[in-house]
Amino acid sequence: MFAATAPVKPAWAGLADAIAIDTLGGPGTYDAEPYTPLTEAMLADAKASGLTAVNLTVNGASVGNYARNYEDTVREIAYWNAQIAAHPDALLLVRRASELAEAKRSRRLGLIYGFQDAAPFGENLDRLDTFWDLGVRIYQLTYNKRNLVGDGCLEPANAGLSMFGRKLVEKLNARKALIDLSHAGQRTTLDAAAMSKAPIAITHTGCAAIAPFPRNKTDEELKAVADKGGYVGIYLMPFLRGKGQPMAADLIAHLEHAIDVCGEDHVGIGSDGVISPVAVTPEFKKKFADEIADRRKRGISAPGEDPNVYTFIPDLNRADRFDRIAELLAARKHSDARIAKILGGNFARLLNDVWGV
Repeated sequence: MFAATAPVKPAWAGLADAIAIDTLGGPGTYDAEPYTPLTEAMLADAKASGLTAVNLTVNGASVGNYARNYEDTVREIAYWNAQIAAHPDALLLVRRASELAEAKRSRRLGLIYGFQDAAPFGENLDRLDTFWDLGVRIYQLTYNKRNLVGDGCLEPANAGLSMFGRKLVEKLNARKALIDLSHAGQRTTLDAAAMSKAPIAITHTGCAAIAPFPRNKTDEELKAVADKGGYVGIYLMPFLRGKGQPMAADLIAHLEHAIDVCGEDHVGIGSDGVISPVAVTPEFKKKFADEIADRRKRGISAPGEDPNVYTFIPDLNRADRFDRIAELLAARKHSDARIAKILGGNFARLLNDVWGV
């Protein structure tokens, strides 16, 4: 199972003009070691993807680990700053909504720095000033487990936002930062949606009405975010199907359900993966199984994670997957205007609403 080479001309004609944003992803390959410099092949895949920007996780090295997350996050940001400096013709740091247009014009991939989990804050919310100055613009409140902010989606108590978490929401609103509720528990999601003064996002999730995994959101949660003017990104993950390997048809089903619940102005795609396609080799299979085992050992593995079910969609295992998704939506009679919104227009609108120009 190897990826097809991206075509020179997009299958969906609207891609040339659309702002396409993967609301959880990034350049690179699955098998790259941490802090490996980006290669020309990785950058070529990013160019071929047709993407304008990605929400790039910059605290992934030790997600959920309070002991190391602050230091590891600063190092990870430094790594990405170095990659941007090394490839200024291919990458652009996006700190404000207006820079999306510049990324599109210059055909560079815009990197929007984001967190998955609030662990980098430790007990010090004043660190927001530091993170903001370093370019972090998207802040996910929890990962799968409980943290000081609130309960993640795997916590059986489902306790919602803590007092500390409510203070963080207030500070993020004051900073005009985007709040991300991916991986959050149901009450945490509903609490944050209710108290936030600004629209919020769930950058990468699925629909629990189709596949009732903890990582997926109920219709109540989806609607609460949409009613606030927010955004829901559907991922390309194992949780799209109750059992077995999800395929492109499963992604389309979740996108269409989210549109039915939220409306076409509030839905998009957050792949939760790297841009470059995955070569499914014996080495890949072993590494993937080892990672699942390690996540289970650390208590951050979610139901639905399986060493035999990959964290990508095989028939979308290509750098230009957004173009293929657009083609599939067009085949189901979705309008070009709607497809442009789903590929990134809705998220671009949200960033403008929350960040300002």
